[in-house]
Amino acid sequence: MSYIERLRQYVGHQRLISPAVRAIIRDAEGQILWQQRGDTGKWGLPAGGVELDESVREALRREIFEETGLTVVRAVPFGIYSDPRYSHAYLNGDEVQPFTLAFHVEEWTGTLVADGQESLQLAFFAPDQLPPAEQLHPPHRRTAQDFLQFLATGQFIVD
Repeated sequence: MSYIERLRQYVGHQRLISPAVRAIIRDAEGQILWQQRGDTGKWGLPAGGVELDESVREALRREIFEETGLTVVRAVPFGIYSDPRYSHAYLNGDEVQPFTLAFHVEEWTGTLVADGQESLQLAFFAPDQLPPAEQLHPPHRRTAQDFLQFLATGQFIVD
């Protein structure tokens, strides 16, 4: 049972701040890895929650491996997303306000594997050839745009 699931036993569906990680993983051509998520069917970046007794770097490595089959070798943070406008409710009524640290995975190993549950499909897309906006998870679309800004300016994103 995850950290958030244990908290839910005490607070029900009310909004919680949810620590999380999100990753930009690029191939040799600079395309970004997207996953079609099993819970919504929308395309998003590999991401997930930080558990108790785990660092953000450990959470990043665990989530990336679980969702993609890839092993993170080197990653650097490029942004923090904590604005309340990213709050949302899951289908079961649980509400969260994410506090997400976004990473650029600069080096990785392994072979892509979609598990068929969390990840229905995994695919690299050029930044200007993404699936239609209505098929993208909006905060993740924003993160991909911010990443391109980060590459151009080197300015850490705080949103």
